[in-house]
Amino acid sequence: MTRLGLGLAALGRPGYINLGHGEDLGGRTDEESMRHRSHAVLDAAYAGGVRYFDVARSYGRAEQFLAEWLTRNHLGPPDVTVGSKWGYTYTAGWRVDAPVHEVKELSLATLRRQLVETRTVLGSNLALYQIHSATIESGVLDDRAVLDELGRLRAGGLSIGLSVTGPGQARTIERALEAGCFDAVQATWNVLETSAGPVLAEAHRAGLRVIVKEALANGRLTLRGHLPALAKVAGHLGCAPDAVALAAVLAQPWADTVLSGATTVPELSSNLGATSVGLTDDDVDQLASLREESLAYWSIRGALPWN
Repeated sequence: MTRLGLGLAALGRPGYINLGHGEDLGGRTDEESMRHRSHAVLDAAYAGGVRYFDVARSYGRAEQFLAEWLTRNHLGPPDVTVGSKWGYTYTAGWRVDAPVHEVKELSLATLRRQLVETRTVLGSNLALYQIHSATIESGVLDDRAVLDELGRLRAGGLSIGLSVTGPGQARTIERALEAGCFDAVQATWNVLETSAGPVLAEAHRAGLRVIVKEALANGRLTLRGHLPALAKVAGHLGCAPDAVALAAVLAQPWADTVLSGATTVPELSSNLGATSVGLTDDDVDQLASLREESLAYWSIRGALPWN
């Protein structure tokens, strides 16, 4: 895996919760337009050195778009690493105004059904299979049948991971470490929400691959978020706010791969600039002033509108 990866949550379906997502799509939300857009961003990502690509069953056509792009470019292992997730079912029917966009069910039946679906689309390209948004409350980490099934898949050569979410991320990761059956953990960490940092460092020391998602806080850490402290640091460094925010994540010694969630090629190009940003101690101190209390952060995130 490379330090920067690409997540396709905003590319595989017309509706998402990134600030300005609808503006980025410019009203072109038919499947062919979304396919063309995703392939253009994938082209730019690969040209920029990105080699890890992250999808999920609930990301609309993301798995399909990625598989088509890989075939077109004659790519596969070991050229790229592909991770997908199970546990959410896409229910929006390609509508932005759908009352429900996805339904969560972390059951053995869902695992088995979605694994077949994912392998049908991605085939041998699937390298990492992750529980989607595990929480303590979901009970999935105490579900012996699910853990045994994941263990069988792992014994067969498939890397197994989990993504986590919410203010209880740290407890969920601790429980996953106790289970001892995971190769990777994907969590939210950014300069607004840093609560999972210590346990992510613990996971890294334990040998798990740490993948950071929502490094830009669903667009809040871009120009669209209008955060003066972030803009000040960006101005000092002569780069865009998103590059600064991503650089802050890349600077964490436990962060193995950080995902861009770009919807357009210009956004992706700006994100890639993070690899050349050098933060000073003063920059780090200014960014620390942006930190929010975890419950407040997740409350704001939960209120973000689709598109």
